Amino acid sequence: MRRFSPPTDEAAAAAAGTPPARSDWGTLQRLLPYLWVYRWRVAAALVFLVAAKAANLGVPLLLRQLVDHFAPGPVDARALVVVPAGLLLAYAALRLSTSVFTELRELVFAKATHGAARQIALETFRHLHALSLRFHLERQTGGMTRDIERGTRALQSLISYSLYTILPTVVELTLAMVLLGTQFDMGFVFITLAALVAYVVFTITVTEWRTQFRRRMNELDSKAHSRAVDALLNYETVKYFNNEEFEAQRYDVGLDAYRQAQIQSQTSLSLLNTGQQLIIALSLLAMLWRATTGVVEGRLSLGDLVLINALLIQLYIPMNFLGVLYREVKQSLTDLDKMFSLLEREREVADPPGAPALKVSEGVVRFEGVGFAYDPARPILRDLSFEIPAGKTVAVVGASGAGKSTLARLLYRFYDVQQGRITIDGQDIRVVQQDTLRRAIGIVPQDTVLFNDTVAYNIGYGRTGADQASIEGAARAAHIHDFIQAQPKGYDTMVGERGLKLSGGEKQRVAIARTLLKDPPVLIFDEATSALDSANERAIQAELASASAGKTTLVIAHRLSTVVDAHEILVMEAGRIIERGAHAALLAQDGRYAHMWRLQNAGERGGANSGPEEN
Repeated sequence: MRRFSPPTDEAAAAAAGTPPARSDWGTLQRLLPYLWVYRWRVAAALVFLVAAKAANLGVPLLLRQLVDHFAPGPVDARALVVVPAGLLLAYAALRLSTSVFTELRELVFAKATHGAARQIALETFRHLHALSLRFHLERQTGGMTRDIERGTRALQSLISYSLYTILPTVVELTLAMVLLGTQFDMGFVFITLAALVAYVVFTITVTEWRTQFRRRMNELDSKAHSRAVDALLNYETVKYFNNEEFEAQRYDVGLDAYRQAQIQSQTSLSLLNTGQQLIIALSLLAMLWRATTGVVEGRLSLGDLVLINALLIQLYIPMNFLGVLYREVKQSLTDLDKMFSLLEREREVADPPGAPALKVSEGVVRFEGVGFAYDPARPILRDLSFEIPAGKTVAVVGASGAGKSTLARLLYRFYDVQQGRITIDGQDIRVVQQDTLRRAIGIVPQDTVLFNDTVAYNIGYGRTGADQASIEGAARAAHIHDFIQAQPKGYDTMVGERGLKLSGGEKQRVAIARTLLKDPPVLIFDEATSALDSANERAIQAELASASAGKTTLVIAHRLSTVVDAHEILVMEAGRIIERGAHAALLAQDGRYAHMWRLQNAGERGGANSGPEEN
């Protein structure tokens, strides 16, 4: 049960849709199946990687040969020209080979990188659509989209850093130490190993400490972004209440907190970089001192000194970036974990294994002893039972908060009932495939939200793939065709974000046309004409009556004049049915329905609004 006691960290994370952060290894294990699909490309890329590094390490060896060739002493005149030319050609060939093998590695692995990123992003998108309505009512869209964006980018960065930089650096360090140990003495190897161990231990320790700042930055970035998106989506509300400066200040608070977290992160980064450079400088000093001493004592040639110096450059330049790379990998794993947490958010409403498709023959809908609550402390429906016979219309009326709109949500299975069951033609909707259930139901909601696309697209959304003639036919049935044709771009008119370029009545008629195009066996009209004027309402009512002929229809209404022709009217109060019957019978009972009818008629005669739906 939800209570108002302070939640634990795990509970708070779960409530936000973000399970507690897993370990880095756990995140990598979660990623591996996506890369396993491209295992042969990974193997080929590794072959090219080793070849590129082997060619790269051949360059210092050639430099030693060139320097020693020109060392003081007797030299054959022909060799003075031929040998350097051959060495220079070999030098150029090795340089070219390094670039060629590197490009081949990136070319071979590009499909794996982008393919895995695409698969995870698509899977996350599908999973978010599969989550319950509860999750989407509690979400913060801006922060969630930011998490997905960062996670997708982090995946590509992680693969790029690991295969293109970290692995090459490890391979190069290994080959270089083998070369130092075989060509010279183990003292150089020990110095390199000591520097590497000190560098890695220092980098990992400080970076692990810095990770908390990265996580904090992500949270504050998502929070600030969520506030900005929320304010922009509710642009009209902000304007209505003159709260532009208030929203700007709220956004600035978020930006300032993010700035402070960035400063903390940058301060710790400076500490990390300074320590890394100190370790590298000391190791370079030790290596060059040992090499110079060897030349002075005659144990090493000038070419050996050049070779050691070149190896040091090739070793410590990538090792210098190793700290940056480790930091970036840690940040990428943090961002990726956030997206995986979204992907692993449990589905509150899921199909049971092997769920059959819903088969609609007659379309009889039954609510059998249904009990439901969004919060256990506040029941919405209490032991509710009624039937919508095949091809008939049942209307539900009552005061706000009676549980009317919850009926539509449960019938669509946005939530599962906690008591009783809902059936269509005797099939419990909890045991059939949700996809087939929702294909069988069409709804005209009271609050219509449209895509930021054309009118034709929004109407055609009711049956994707419908031709233009079908779209126009649905528009005519919804009495919006003439309005659309009168626009300069006709059916190509853009409706704006959430359809805000259209009036409430126009949006509602688009929603009606969309549902008429879908043509399902079960219909739900949730205050389908609440945003229309009286003339259009009467015209649309006739079309809705025609469209629902022969279909099982549930009408949810506040305005009683819209349901007088229903086969049965249910009067709800506090989650229960307190009256039921046809319009005339309910008036004759002189109960709650008759009282509501008299109030609305008196309001209409007085020119007053009887409820918020008549605004």
